[in-house]
Amino acid sequence: MIRIYSLILACLLVSQSLVASTKNPVKPNVVNIVNFIRLLEPRDAKITQDVLYKTVVEQVKMMKAYKLGGTFLLQYDALMDNRYQQLLKSLPRDSFEIGGWWELPQPLVEKAGLKWRGRYPWDWHANVGFSTGYTPVEREKLIDVYMKDFKAVFGYYPKSVGSWFIDAHSLNYMYNKYKIVASSNCKDQYGTDGYTLWGGYWNQAYYPSKINAYMPAQTENNQTPVPIFRMLGSDPIRQYDTGISTTWQGVITLEPVYPEAGGSEQWVKWFLKQFVESKSMEFNYTQAGQENSFTWDAMKKGFEIQLPLIAKLRDQGKVKVETMEQSGLWFRKNYKVTPATAFTVSEDIGGGNHRTAWFNSRFYRTNLIWENNSLRIRDIHLFDEDFPSQYTTGVTTTNECAFYTLPVVDGYLWSKKAELAGIRFIAKSGDSEVLLKGADPVFSDEEKGKLKISWPLTSHKGTIELVMDERNFHVSYHGSDKLEWLLELKVAEGMKLPFTEVTPDKVNASFENMRYSLISSKGKFEKGSEESIFRIVPQKQQISLVMTNGR
Repeated sequence: MIRIYSLILACLLVSQSLVASTKNPVKPNVVNIVNFIRLLEPRDAKITQDVLYKTVVEQVKMMKAYKLGGTFLLQYDALMDNRYQQLLKSLPRDSFEIGGWWELPQPLVEKAGLKWRGRYPWDWHANVGFSTGYTPVEREKLIDVYMKDFKAVFGYYPKSVGSWFIDAHSLNYMYNKYKIVASSNCKDQYGTDGYTLWGGYWNQAYYPSKINAYMPAQTENNQTPVPIFRMLGSDPIRQYDTGISTTWQGVITLEPVYPEAGGSEQWVKWFLKQFVESKSMEFNYTQAGQENSFTWDAMKKGFEIQLPLIAKLRDQGKVKVETMEQSGLWFRKNYKVTPATAFTVSEDIGGGNHRTAWFNSRFYRTNLIWENNSLRIRDIHLFDEDFPSQYTTGVTTTNECAFYTLPVVDGYLWSKKAELAGIRFIAKSGDSEVLLKGADPVFSDEEKGKLKISWPLTSHKGTIELVMDERNFHVSYHGSDKLEWLLELKVAEGMKLPFTEVTPDKVNASFENMRYSLISSKGKFEKGSEESIFRIVPQKQQISLVMTNGR
């Protein structure tokens, strides 16, 4: 009898474990549906306050229809509007969150005792409609007014405050005084709408430096303990390159208003498939939703495509649909410092031949892109919590703003359409050099803290193995063919580069008065020819790069 009971108990435990692994993945795929709300849209007379309000009503209706909760973030003018107050108060708090959208309209600025400098009652320029246009003392006044009035309306302070960008001083103040638990900023972009955020922690979330809200911190003491989630769900293959040789990027994201991306059934199905199947290491994240300024007519089709798919994935246990507050609390519970994560793509849309891997840690990010059967390291940026943002204490006086990290490889800014920058894998054969060619890469995140990639070669009998952990980037060759290979950085002609010195064991650089280095613990750097910047020659078929900027 005891043996039978034990057997039954064991079967029940296994059954429960299987259900748990299906319904609550150990490495969760988190979806936040975030809609932020403005009261008015001065750029188009046809977009009236009624049109904007109707948009939010329809968003709520469709989310309820699919039993999908989410987060609504209120700009101050919408916060003070009775219609939005009544609508949002009616939402069940166990599945919907009301938070703050940190753009600064005229009523908020004037109530804080400051002069309005905008062209319209809401002005999207960085020196008017965002905290970067105000001194630290003025920012605190603005935050105090918003928080006081938010609490007067809803009875509590918001736990999530998002924006295209928030300066470090404001973020610290919101955390210390009002105990926010989550924030969000724009995906990486260059020049779009006058806002540049370039080189940061790609996707997922990170703890920012206390002196730079865009820069991931390396230490617990120097971080603001509010996770910043990256918005909008970028196309991991194509968003990066769009707009090369222009002054601003286009947008290829999950936003439902874009007909070739978030408004395309083919693209959305492809993106969500890669999202749930990606080797992401710790967790994967994406944000759905849209600001009401685009209007319901423009986003309706995209919502009708996306929400049933997200609901289906939720019901299958493949995604967790949460509010930003819930995701922020989960992140803080699980991570004392920013974790290493990844987003990998094993299948291109429409049978294309691209594959990619994004890797992030608190020390660096990198992107690998496979195109036409060859591999290019398209991006490497180092992170340093001591690199200050000019906006932490300074004020922008222009309608644009820019946030950067420390570039080592920049396949966007250092490229031209016909000359794509990056580190390529070169094979030497006598006096000639050719690109290594291979089949599809195989991604693995089974070993905690590491993204492993195996790239089987077709040009040689062997395999390139790549391993990324939070501090290091390892490359090695394994095979029966004798292979003389190296890595080479090439950029387009005429690019302004940060490099100051190439020595056998490191490359020194300087960017916006910050000195930093890419260090090799295995393999040697060589100065490049006129066509290349530097080369890395392996030692015993291995190259190991230290990505911590001396930390």
